[in-house]
Amino acid sequence: MPTLTRLLLVLILLGALGYGAIYALANFVDPREREITVRVKKDGFGR
Repeated sequence: MPTLTRLLLVLILLGALGYGAIYALANFVDPREREITVRVKKDGFGR
């Protein structure tokens, strides 16, 4: 039984670390605004 407990503890710890990383990225990193230009080829139009 100690191996099952250790496995569950490791899985819970990894899940908590992943959740913490996602939370930190969502709340502490601000995205930069910039203009984006996309060129569209005319080959597909008017067929």
